[in-house]
Amino acid sequence: MQFTAEILARIQFAFTVSFHFLFPALSIGLASYLAVLNALWFWKRDEAYLRLFNYWKTVFAVTFGMGVVSGIVMSYQFGTNWARFSDRAGAVIGPLMGYEVLTAFFLEAGFLGIMLFGRKRVGDKLHLLATALVALGTFISAFWILAANSWMHTPQGHAITPEGLFVPVSWVEIIFNPSFPYRLVHTVLAAFLTTAFAVGGVGAWHLLRDRDNRLAKIMFSMAMWMAALLTPAQILAGDMHGLNTLEHQPAKIAAMEGHYETHKGAPLILFGLPDDDAEETRYAVAIPKLGSLILAHDANAEIKGLKAWPKADRPKSAIVFWSFRIMVGLGLLMMAVGLWSLWARWRKTLYSDRWLLRAAVAVAPSGFVAVLAGWVTTENGRQPWTVYGLMRTSDSLSNIDAPAVAASLIAFIITYFVVFGAGVFYIFRLVSTPPDLLPQQELEKGPVRAAGLTPAQEPRDGV
Repeated sequence: MQFTAEILARIQFAFTVSFHFLFPALSIGLASYLAVLNALWFWKRDEAYLRLFNYWKTVFAVTFGMGVVSGIVMSYQFGTNWARFSDRAGAVIGPLMGYEVLTAFFLEAGFLGIMLFGRKRVGDKLHLLATALVALGTFISAFWILAANSWMHTPQGHAITPEGLFVPVSWVEIIFNPSFPYRLVHTVLAAFLTTAFAVGGVGAWHLLRDRDNRLAKIMFSMAMWMAALLTPAQILAGDMHGLNTLEHQPAKIAAMEGHYETHKGAPLILFGLPDDDAEETRYAVAIPKLGSLILAHDANAEIKGLKAWPKADRPKSAIVFWSFRIMVGLGLLMMAVGLWSLWARWRKTLYSDRWLLRAAVAVAPSGFVAVLAGWVTTENGRQPWTVYGLMRTSDSLSNIDAPAVAASLIAFIITYFVVFGAGVFYIFRLVSTPPDLLPQQELEKGPVRAAGLTPAQEPRDGV
């Protein structure tokens, strides 16, 4: 591969956005989890939920902070490396990003301090509201970012001036473009599943060391309910998203499936080695007609192969082919663990099945890997376009030399691994401490007394 300015700029954006994506993937789900824990504390007045809230809110605060910082750094690349894209599409993308700041970020920033530090000052009801609003803010942030990203995949609601500039015509059509609803549902469910398996892995880790840790039992049980319920929903959402992609970006589907030839009754290629130069998938292990059945819900449907497009308009198949299989494989693994947990729950061995607990620890990072694999599939499958079918990636690049991009890429890599590596290490330190061993001073005593307990009656064992 020749490391041109375009390739280096793409690698830099991929690196920074991959780091950034890991944090919202956790914070979106964790904000909702904190809201649920807070509501359960408000309703039941069981101190276990308050302790879990305080246990996870610190993790959320660190994750949220790293997500904000990595997001701000990433956005500068629109001006440094992708100035032509910003110039031509800025009238569409800029306002969508601005709406995200004005609505989601201001909402999160305005109530985050109350959620983290204000329980004793504002009371339980307002604190509950603040936590819910922070969770709502994370969803609104995903809404606007995915609206902008989806427009780049399925652009509509715009006009193109004689100078080649994209200008808005209908904001409703721009925001609610054809792929947006599917991408939003798929991404938010992915964030919830990422959080569920991360929380479940932490709970399982502590249960393997102390079977009687009630707080670990609560977090593990809640996480496994989410895993069992949401994984099938995510698979259904992914299927619907695939149908939408087949309609609007069929070349991406061909690359994902490793099809170079157009087939009626296309096979499902389980494994193989796509070769773009030879225009074939070598050593393919395939199931006849299953590809058409899954992709179009018709075993005899015609599925276009990559040869239906000029080589210059095709995505590179190998990366998309394997990233898609990693995502799907991890999704099936998550569903297996969720179903296993239902079986263990029915047998009343949810907390004592050590193999299940070990499996939960092993798959704890699976959500993070799956969202990155899904992002790679989505974005590489859009190539060679920045705005699909309308603006090429090569036409989006700033007038910049490869050495300059390489220098900034090296600086990003060093800085990110030092700064965010320290943050991730701190998160691991936090979750490695059993939740019932948190120092008593970390709990806010006001809500305990609000439950009608005197200081002498306050629970001392965390349950």
